[in-house]
Amino acid sequence: MAVSTSFSGAKLETLLLNKCYPSSSARSNATHLSVFGKNRRTVSVIQKGGIRCDASGSDVLGDSSSNATTVSAIEQLKTSAADRYTKERSSIVVIGLSVHTTPVEMREKLAIPEADWPRAIGELCGLNHIEEAAVLSTCNRMEIYVVALSQHRGVKEVTEWMSKTSGIPVSELCQHRFLLYNKDATQHIFEVSAGLDSLVLGEGQILAQVRQVVKVGQGVSGFGRNISGLFKHAITVGKRVRAETNIAAGAVSVSSAAVELALMKLPETSDGSARMLVIGAGKMGKLVIKHLVAKGCTKMVVVNRTEERVAAIREELKDVEIIYKPLSEMLNCVGEADVVFTGTASENPLFLKDHVKDLPPASQGVGGHRLFIDISVPRNVGSCVSDLESVRVYNVDDLKEVVAANKEDRLRKAMEAQAIIGEESKQFEAWRDSLETVPTIKKLRAYAERVRVAEFEKCLGKMGDDIPKKTHRAVDDLSRGIVNKMLHGPMQHLRCDGSDSRTLTETLENMHALNRMFSLETEISVLEQKVRAKVEQNRSEA
Repeated sequence: MAVSTSFSGAKLETLLLNKCYPSSSARSNATHLSVFGKNRRTVSVIQKGGIRCDASGSDVLGDSSSNATTVSAIEQLKTSAADRYTKERSSIVVIGLSVHTTPVEMREKLAIPEADWPRAIGELCGLNHIEEAAVLSTCNRMEIYVVALSQHRGVKEVTEWMSKTSGIPVSELCQHRFLLYNKDATQHIFEVSAGLDSLVLGEGQILAQVRQVVKVGQGVSGFGRNISGLFKHAITVGKRVRAETNIAAGAVSVSSAAVELALMKLPETSDGSARMLVIGAGKMGKLVIKHLVAKGCTKMVVVNRTEERVAAIREELKDVEIIYKPLSEMLNCVGEADVVFTGTASENPLFLKDHVKDLPPASQGVGGHRLFIDISVPRNVGSCVSDLESVRVYNVDDLKEVVAANKEDRLRKAMEAQAIIGEESKQFEAWRDSLETVPTIKKLRAYAERVRVAEFEKCLGKMGDDIPKKTHRAVDDLSRGIVNKMLHGPMQHLRCDGSDSRTLTETLENMHALNRMFSLETEISVLEQKVRAKVEQNRSEA
């Protein structure tokens, strides 16, 4: 029996060390191992401290006179814990940093603009142990979703990639990141999409952002079947939770919380006289404007790159005075405002201390302090601006103060949402488990085709060289028809799509039975083949 190269070297050492030193501490201290010739079964293991273990062949690989025992030992090696890396199933992993665990200063360094998501997916899938990837980067979170061929190695590679792209040391990332695997990762993205993990419980904007991940990922190599299926299912969950629990009722967005925070910080004596300025008329800016109007604001200035978006908002909110100003007049507008909301996609700060320090003070009606409410990540307002006595700067992390007041009612609805997420998680896991049969389907078809072609060639050889094309085609069609009819039953029993009463357990049992009957299992696992191919590809590109 041929022995795969995947079972030599370190893995053989590990198995033998397990025999000599059952404890993990003993295994970790072993420094030397020698395996002598084919016919000599003596194994020597030297450990730190001079302890020595001499194992005879009968203890480790069996009697040298017994080939059957040796084969048995090899089979044991293949199925042992020592080989679990090459036998493990690929895992869905999320490596994340969110508003709950990470300060905005770090999140803004990690933030990846939407236009760069395809590039990031490509770079992530170029790592040795990453097969699929997606990026979810918002003002409240930076999360990388991957299908990893090895959990430990995949997490290590992605964390190093995040460190390289952000300039944040790995040690610092590890202090703030969270790691979730498989079912926990599925549960997490479903909760995110439903708004349960948001700073403002039940917020609706995150669902649109999850949709955008799918939209951007379409056609991108690396946004594969598992990750695509996960995010599409998350969208379904988000919609269902909002429809069945009403968790999104009322003001539940980051923008609405920003408006409430501003009103909380204004003195009661201002009595609606504060001069409002909104910088940016994108999605966030538009929501800020709508929430200001909902709170009774009837006049505001909006600074934007072009007037078209502002004109569209003005048309929608006809009873409100919305004054458009171009970016070139932004600083003058700030000098005439008491509250400044910023929500642009700029990767660099719009305001630093030098820009703000010489501006006219805010009106006395608001206490003489100008408020900057910055809901952008990366931030539009540099942290240095808060050093000025005449200014108060608030960012997305400061919205927690507002959120606390609205949380109790939404927690009740969140419990209802968790029941829905539990149902949907089971459905997704069943779908993903059913994908395990796909390699067997392919291998069984390939096996049958090899047999068919071989027998077809034999038949042609017996019929001679001068057979008519019509006869050649008829025999070929006959052989294909027989194979397809023979495969129909097994193929049906390898599918678990809910169209019949067959359970997933029965489908997987059928898969294992067919693998055994037709010897479809390979000595080198599919995962190991993928890892090797990626390593070779990266070497050739280096």
